[in-house]
Amino acid sequence: MVILNEIPRCEHIIAMVIIIVYCLPLVPYKKLRYYACPLCFGVISTLIGMALLPFGFLRPRNILNLRLGSNVVKHYTKILGIEWSLRRGDILKQDRGAIIVANHQNFLDILGLCTIWDVMNKCTAIAKKEFIYYFPFGTLLWLGGIVFIGRKNQKSAMNKLESAVRDLLNKKAKLWIFPEGTRNKKGKVLLPFKNGAFRAAISTKAPIIPVVYSPYYFIDSVNKTFSRGKMVISVLEPISTEDLTLEDVDSLKEKTYKLMSDEYEKLHTEAKSLQQTVLNRNNS
Repeated sequence: MVILNEIPRCEHIIAMVIIIVYCLPLVPYKKLRYYACPLCFGVISTLIGMALLPFGFLRPRNILNLRLGSNVVKHYTKILGIEWSLRRGDILKQDRGAIIVANHQNFLDILGLCTIWDVMNKCTAIAKKEFIYYFPFGTLLWLGGIVFIGRKNQKSAMNKLESAVRDLLNKKAKLWIFPEGTRNKKGKVLLPFKNGAFRAAISTKAPIIPVVYSPYYFIDSVNKTFSRGKMVISVLEPISTEDLTLEDVDSLKEKTYKLMSDEYEKLHTEAKSLQQTVLNRNNS
């Protein structure tokens, strides 16, 4: 006898996974949250990615697919207990092509990016070539027009990056790059910037828009705790590259680094003040 309303075993498993990834980050134990939040974010992103794959195939290599995915993923920030604040979003909202350079500290940077994707509208990013083989992320990123760059052949990578920037400029779209090249886990100061983003900006005459994430003061990697908190994404004035040549790559990089470092220091001071306020509230 077949029971029509019986749920298949695989659906039971999926339902349990969804319940777990939504409930685990809600637990009050900060140490458990430290491990649960990145794990659950990865799982929920995978499930969302798989669910959106059919929509991506309807318009392959279209950067608006990334906006669709981000509109779903960004709501998970409420589960993690993070409040995002965007400053000078009007700069990102302008309908023009540009290269966005941002500091990189944590997996949550991607979640922050998802929360502001609607503001930028047409935007994509670069990723390591190896990511394309990670299903379903690689497939979804490819469908979303992510620019995959190989790191073994720098000349080939640079040519591909410049070609991608020119194409995006024609579409009045933006390219998001983390110029530090890797996560800055300590987060005390910004890591040195790589040349790629600045060389591509000068070669294509694309303006650079610096974006600075505030420190994740509510995440303690030493004591392995993850609290709830507030994050600021600060957008700085665009930097023109119209009158620059490739000889100016280093000076442009240094100028951008200085502007972003100064802003990061300001946000660090704000974060320390906010952290102290939270401590005082908890101790009172």
